[in-house]
Amino acid sequence: MAEIETILRLLFNIYFYMIIVYVLMSWLPNLRENFIGELLAKLVEPYLSPFRRFIPPIFGMLDISPIVALFILQFAEEGLIAILHLLW
Repeated sequence: MAEIETILRLLFNIYFYMIIVYVLMSWLPNLRENFIGELLAKLVEPYLSPFRRFIPPIFGMLDISPIVALFILQFAEEGLIAILHLLW
């Protein structure tokens, strides 16, 4: 069971950092237009888009939806690990 928990935590951490890198890439012009930026967009945007629909940008330009998405991702990780512990 410890191996499964380790793998799940690793996968969640990888996705967590993918979101952070994707958000940081938005600060630099044209960085999202290369191969890595497009790959990250394909992997991260499906998760971030529901949050962007419900959380409007503050002052029209400050998008806090990735922060909320990261908190929800952490809650999902801990919830999944808790369910895993209940099953074993």
